[in-house]
Amino acid sequence: MAEPGAQQEIVLKKQLGLLNGIGIIVGIIIGSGIFISPKGVLLEAGSVGSCLLVWALTGGICLVGAMCYAELGTAILTSGADYGYIMQAMGDLPAFLFLWVCLTVLVPTGNAITGLTFANYILQPLFPDCGPPTMAVSLVAALCISKYIVQKENQS
Repeated sequence: MAEPGAQQEIVLKKQLGLLNGIGIIVGIIIGSGIFISPKGVLLEAGSVGSCLLVWALTGGICLVGAMCYAELGTAILTSGADYGYIMQAMGDLPAFLFLWVCLTVLVPTGNAITGLTFANYILQPLFPDCGPPTMAVSLVAALCISKYIVQKENQS
């Protein structure tokens, strides 16, 4: 039993398992771009073989990046991921600026791209001979993003 005046150490609850971690990493690295970019890569590469080579090379680059994050995660034991790493390496101001840019630009943009990708794919069967109307895609994307925001609010 702890002394009445002594402070107890506060630790974060570990809730993620191996499968959760793999899912998060794959989702971060692959994201929704895999559903949009193959056509563009094939057009720019010129052939299926060179397209596969491009995918393999970029996969290797992503693997190197993942290994860097694995090293950072074992070396810097503070919570906060990128924010914590930047704070440790560069100080408070760069970490704050990074977090501010993520909050106002990077995360909303990523969510919008994911919503638009989902909307295009979900509406494609309804418009088999042409692309879905922009208004319909925008509406479904807005509904998807608002559902995501409401779900996040309900979890916290």
